[in-house]
Amino acid sequence: MIRICPSILNANFEDLPGEIARVAMSADLLHLDVMDNVFVPNFTFDLNKSKEIIEASALPVDVHLMIAEADKHAAHYAFENTASITVHYEACEDPRNTLLNIRAQGKRSGIAVKPNTPIEVVEELLDAIDMILVMTVEPGFGGQSFMENMMPKVAKARHWLQQKGLSDTWLQVDGGIALPTIRTAYLAGADTFVAGSAVYKHSDPAEMVEMLRREALRTE
Repeated sequence: MIRICPSILNANFEDLPGEIARVAMSADLLHLDVMDNVFVPNFTFDLNKSKEIIEASALPVDVHLMIAEADKHAAHYAFENTASITVHYEACEDPRNTLLNIRAQGKRSGIAVKPNTPIEVVEELLDAIDMILVMTVEPGFGGQSFMENMMPKVAKARHWLQQKGLSDTWLQVDGGIALPTIRTAYLAGADTFVAGSAVYKHSDPAEMVEMLRREALRTE
């Protein structure tokens, strides 16, 4: 099973309910990129706007926090329609405690690593992680090119999950996921895919979600 998670970073912010509805029947989760212009050089949504989007979404929401001091703020995003909350390893003083706090809210706990962060930092946290997010671009902006040199990190994380029998831990990639790249990420071991520009710049976002799914899983 794989999951396709459209990111609204490239959607029309003036009509987010309509944009979400366009993918609601084909996507698995909605990916919400929360940026604070501190941890990354861009700003998207504050907590109140995030709450509004999450509560109005026709899909469960995968919240990706690209914010400083994630330890203090992560649990505040645990709204009823929140499915998962991912924090950046680089933004946490105590990643384990933050991940466990997310779980205590009844949400899947995710840990993200930027391209320059070695994947090894998450190995000792695996028992507290429900999703590993390997960034395949530098976080902060949509529309960047896929970094294929991140695939060894994905493969190593997949090896750990198989070795430790963590079959319910998801392995997500985010950045540059499109028809030419999703198969590469899938073959490396990813099972959860964030796609922003590829979905929302297509004339039929729902059809693009299905095209991405088929491309990842094709057998020929």
